Parts: sequence; C-alpha cells; structure tokens
Amino acid sequence: MTHPAATTRTFPHGFTFGSATASYQVEGAVAEDGRTPSIWDTFSATPGKVLGGDTGEVACDQYHRYREDVALMRDLRLGAYRFSVAWPRITPHVTPDALGPVEQRGLDHYSALVDELLAAGIAPAVTLYHWDLPQALEDAGGWADRRTAERFAEYAAVVAEALGDRVRTFITLNEPWCAAYLGYAAGVHAPGRTEPAAALAAVHHLNLAHGLAARAVREAAPGAQVALTLNLAWVRPEDEASEADVDAARRIDGLQNRVFLDPVLRGTYPADVLADTASVTDWSFVHDGDLDVVAQPLDAIGLNYYSPTVVRSVTSPRATVARPGADGHGAGAASPWVGSSHLVQFVDLPGPRTEMDWAIDPRGMTELLLRLHAEAPGVQLQVTENGAAFPDAVGEDGVVHDDDRTAYLQAHLAAVLDAVVAGADVRAYFVWSLLDNFEWAYGYSKRFGVVHVDYGTQVRTPKDSARWFARLAASGEVPG
Repeated sequence: MTHPAATTRTFPHGFTFGSATASYQVEGAVAEDGRTPSIWDTFSATPGKVLGGDTGEVACDQYHRYREDVALMRDLRLGAYRFSVAWPRITPHVTPDALGPVEQRGLDHYSALVDELLAAGIAPAVTLYHWDLPQALEDAGGWADRRTAERFAEYAAVVAEALGDRVRTFITLNEPWCAAYLGYAAGVHAPGRTEPAAALAAVHHLNLAHGLAARAVREAAPGAQVALTLNLAWVRPEDEASEADVDAARRIDGLQNRVFLDPVLRGTYPADVLADTASVTDWSFVHDGDLDVVAQPLDAIGLNYYSPTVVRSVTSPRATVARPGADGHGAGAASPWVGSSHLVQFVDLPGPRTEMDWAIDPRGMTELLLRLHAEAPGVQLQVTENGAAFPDAVGEDGVVHDDDRTAYLQAHLAAVLDAVVAGADVRAYFVWSLLDNFEWAYGYSKRFGVVHVDYGTQVRTPKDSARWFARLAASGEVPG
C-alpha cells in the first residue's frame, strides 16, 4: 500500500521567525536600578488577585540573565526578538503632569540587551507598553485620565531617542483591549477596576496614546518603523441565519476589533459602538482633533491570535448560563463587554482546547490576516503573538515532549502561509512565548514557552517545540 508523499510549503525569502516576551512576565528585579512599582506589582501583591499569590518579583530573572537568553535564541536560529520596555524603569518618578527624571540605568539595560541581540544576529523589536503602567499614574486615574496618554508619548520619545539608532521597529501598544477592558471593566487584570465608563475612557486614551507616541517615535527615530499590536478576534455568530446571533457578533466585533481599527485606520469611532455604549458614557472624553492624532500612518500592524470567538444572542433557543467571555483570563465579578454583556453569550466550542481552555481553530489566523490586508492596504503585517499553554512536564530523559504545542504551531503557521498565498503582506511570525513565565492572573500555573523554565533554579530547557521551530526558522518550510 502506498501513501501520498507529505507536502511542505515554504515561506517567502526574508520572512522573519522570532519569539516574544513581556517585561513584567520575564524580567524580575522589580526593585533594582531605580525601578518603581507598576500596576502589576500592586495587583499581584493584592491577596486573591493572582492564582497562588504569585508575583513577577523574580519571574524568569531575565533582567540578569538576558545574555543567556540571547544565546539561547541564537541557538534556536531566531531572527528577531520582540520584548517590551518596563515604563517604571525609565521614568520611575513620573507624575500625571510631568515625566520626571529619566533613569539612565533603565535605559542602559535595554541598550545592552539590544546590543547583545544585534551581536547575535537577532533583530530587536521593542514594545513600548505591555501593561506595566507606573502605579503613580494609576493613582491619578490611570488610562481613564487623558494625561496618561500625554506622558506615554513623552516616555516613548525617550526610549526611541536612546534605542532608535539600532532598533528598526517600535510597537506602541500591546493589546489595548486587555489593558482597557480586562483592567478597567472586568477587573481581572491590573489595575483591577470594574468601572465600565472608565474602561471606555481607557479605550480612547490608549488609542490617543498610540497616535501621540507614533508621532514622538518618528520624530526621535525617523528611520524606525512604527507598529501597533492588536488582539483581534475572529468573531462568528453561532447561527448565521439568526439575526439576533448576527447582531451579537456585530456587538463583539465592535468592542474588540472596530473600536481600535476604525480610529487608527479611518479616524472615526464606529457609530454602532457609540450607540451600543451610549447608556454607559457620552464619549465626551474624545476631544476635537484627537482622532486626527490617532490616525497616524502605520508602517505595520501586529496581530495576536490564539483562539476563535463564537457568540449567540441571549434570546437564542440554545442560550444557557452566560460565560464571562473574559478572553480566558478568568471570570470576574463584572464583564469586559461594556454595554453588551446582557445581550451576548459566548459559545463553548467542541474539539481540542489548550490548557487556557481556549478552543483551537487556526482558520481564524488566516481570516484575520486577510481582513487586515483588506482594511489596511499597503501596511505590512506581522503575527506578533501566537502560541498555546499545555500541561508540560520534563520527562525522565530531561526533555519536554510537547507534541501538542508543536501541532498547534504547525497548524497556525500553515494558516499564516495560507494568508500569504492569498496576498496578505505578512512579514514576520513571533511565537509566544520564548520562555515559560508569569501568566498574569494565572501566575506560574500556565506554561506558554517553547523553552521550559524551572522557576526554582531558573534552568532553561528547550522543549521539542523549540527544536521544531528552530528547524522551521532555518528552512522556512512548514508541512501541510
């Protein structure tokens, strides 16, 4: 009996394969070299907020071990490393009205990391905000206060001025959806507030912060690319023939996708989102001229994709007890879906799931990349996060045999290539994450890394998925 030969496809020449991390999840050293507390320091130190009482105080100790981690990336043949800068390391004494003095030791750390990466042939991609807002700014209102956006732009200029001679890509924000809705509406992320109106103000001020920072980065580092990373959702109605289910999908698409895409790409907020949330806020925090600032031209858009989103109306005959729909980050006392939580339910999909209880469906990767290609023609695309948590264990042979993660990555990379073949200008893929790390409100209970971390000894052990990804990075070939 003969079997058909396995097929492989190849990514375009020059396609970049990298890995990604976030400062609070990996750095540790939270009180060293002048760093002051962020909202995640405060949140994780609050009893009951993070599973097991875990904090990022030590995390993966990358602040001290970055050379070891860069050598590991080099061995894994990675072409780029996306990392975030911890704002409290750069301007630790910021106030709502003044940036405060710059902490040179913080800048020196990231400068040394950039130099180490470049010496290893790895391109640095810098995320300016991955959720570690200085606590002093939160004390004055946080992202619900317009001044936070203004200070963020000043901070962005400082970082771009220091690193822009060597860094070619600056990502202004990572997943503003999470920062706004999980932090200010659902309360399951820092700062843990459950204030729907504040969440919508945070949405706008994060959008404004992006626009202001984009201008600041271009002025400080004119040769660099400016990007924005969004965790867009592939939203589908459970019953496409049901007008109520279709409307439920419209609502969630508006709150997760269009409330960020439309102002950035078109300089407007979606009229239906404004109407859906009119009982919560009048949107008077949007000032004249704001949307012109938000709609700064983008060089690249980063997509973070993990799992599909299927919704139904509460009027559906299949309606049950509503899921919180908090993006898998835990059920809070409140919903992130401001203005729509009483009308929409999230559907539990059949089939395989990750340890985060996220359904696995790589088709969403293709669909979202093609949507971005259609909505932002001429803007290059990058997959800035994609990966999965599974219950990894080191085997008797000292290796983590994570076949489930390898299968997940292979399927999603094939979906990226499907989008490329269909015409999407996708230039890079960053696996989430390089290392097992502090997984926000889940603490250290979920492992996303392609490299296993023993948190007691800080020993790094590449998993089978890391070796598989290294071969892919070297050849550009993906099965299927």
